[in-house]
Amino acid sequence: MADETMAEAGEMTPVELKERLDNEHPIVLVDVRQPHEWSIADLPEVGQLRIPLDQFMDRMSELDPDDNIVIYCRSGARSGRAAEELAARGYGQVYNLVGGLLRWREDVDPSVPEY
Repeated sequence: MADETMAEAGEMTPVELKERLDNEHPIVLVDVRQPHEWSIADLPEVGQLRIPLDQFMDRMSELDPDDNIVIYCRSGARSGRAAEELAARGYGQVYNLVGGLLRWREDVDPSVPEY
């Protein structure tokens, strides 16, 4: 039987992401929410890529496998799936934002609207 071990994506908490952003660590943020969600609430603007999950497989080539990539969504579920897809394809530094925007709101910025 073939080895079915898959690489796993890492996780990053909102507090860890905030520290990295504040210290200007190079990170590529990827928002996998749907377009109608973008205007409701978001992380601070740092030039994040917006690739809805339903387009992710077709557009993942827009991401550099050598970059530090943090993927987020509303709660962390969709971004977790996207992060695992990248990890399985050899992207070495890919992280799911644990709890997504909901946890960012809880732990970092309560002014972010909850939806």
